Amino acid sequence: MTDSFLYTLPTDPVALPLVEQLTEEYQTRYGNYFEEGGAAQEMNRYPPERFGAPDGAFVLLLRNGKPIAGGAFMRYDETTAEFKRVWTDRDHRRQGLARKILVELEAQALRQGYGRVYLTTGFRQPEARELYLRTGYTALFDLQADPESIQILAFEKALVAPRAAFANENGSALQAAVARK
Repeated sequence: MTDSFLYTLPTDPVALPLVEQLTEEYQTRYGNYFEEGGAAQEMNRYPPERFGAPDGAFVLLLRNGKPIAGGAFMRYDETTAEFKRVWTDRDHRRQGLARKILVELEAQALRQGYGRVYLTTGFRQPEARELYLRTGYTALFDLQADPESIQILAFEKALVAPRAAFANENGSALQAAVARK
């Protein structure tokens, strides 16, 4: 079993099975709750290029060459990336793959110069809500309120570079910090 990340666009034929499955899931959970065109309209809300460099990224987690999870981000503002479409294939859930996608997206957002993440999820996605809370995201809504009364659940997180990024050439973060003083 070999896992690897692939940076591409949502229109890549490799991504299409996962994108189609996500569209089906949105349609099942929400129907036309938010928009007349339902999930298809939501999935086409943003041009695919918004999820490409230099301002965005679209990443797939491949297992033996097949997409099993994915996610994306686009520019929200100069210092903030907006994460979108974090998703795990229905046959590969409960393996920590969404968390892997979040870690990879956060690292890529840092590499692209972002210092903050903003994201939203829907009220009918309690597993996403819990994932974001467990991975250090701050809810921008009242956690005690009924999620359906809020509908769009927003979160944010400040990105912090890994400690190794602050280490000097000898690999000692402490020495590097002392040297800067």
